[in-house]
Amino acid sequence: MAKRAPSAKKKRPLSGRRIVVTRARSQAAVFTRTLETLGADPIEFPTIEIAPPASYEGMDDAINKLDTYDWIIFTSVNGVDFFSSRLKRLERALPGEIRSAAIGPETAKAVKGLGLAPELVPEEYRAESILDKLRPEEMRGRRVLVPRAAEARDVLIRTLQLWRAQVDVVEAYRTVMATSDPAPLRKMLLDGEVDMVTFTSSSTVRNFKRFFAEDDLKQLMSRTAVASIGPVTQGTAEEIGLRVDVVAEEYTIVGLTEAIVEYFKKATGKRH
Repeated sequence: MAKRAPSAKKKRPLSGRRIVVTRARSQAAVFTRTLETLGADPIEFPTIEIAPPASYEGMDDAINKLDTYDWIIFTSVNGVDFFSSRLKRLERALPGEIRSAAIGPETAKAVKGLGLAPELVPEEYRAESILDKLRPEEMRGRRVLVPRAAEARDVLIRTLQLWRAQVDVVEAYRTVMATSDPAPLRKMLLDGEVDMVTFTSSSTVRNFKRFFAEDDLKQLMSRTAVASIGPVTQGTAEEIGLRVDVVAEEYTIVGLTEAIVEYFKKATGKRH
């Protein structure tokens, strides 16, 4: 009797892999579905939630004087989305002469939805990479608006200020602690039933740590691989004592997924 051909699921590159997704639940769907399509068993364990700013005062003030800015720099899709929502609420539009920059292709796509064509989209998707495309003498005296998360890194801002640019940083949104129950995940980690935990921002890393006792984390993660969307997130993970096994070359969900697939191609055994 002829042998049955292996099932389609058996052929998929992440078949049988249990992978934890820590990004906000409102943004995890695409990543989760992609992992499922590749055969994985994704576990959504959001460590952050995306929340409106504590106050709209700063953003509203900036929007009401948009014609005074030379540049607007967006560092995330969330920043664009919340800024866009407020623009509509105030019935304002971006002046056509304002120059714009975006970190990464997804952010650039969102900026185009505002009617702007981003002038700068760095090849490395992090804030300081924008600086490589600018010259200090060109920024001196320029007014720059940066709508971003309350907890964002300050390298870009400090450097622009050193170049004598006038920078207004406004809180467009906040990342806050999610309300996930860590008990089921803790048991799976202890039992070695998780192949990988993924992190898509430094805030997902920091909040992941807060769900577990500090002296417990190393043991919990001892048999589980860690994947990071980029080097900044990698650095945060290593600061809290995690060994990072996978770093995406392209700092996007697509790039992270590709890196995960490549990692498991080389891995042996079901668990890390």
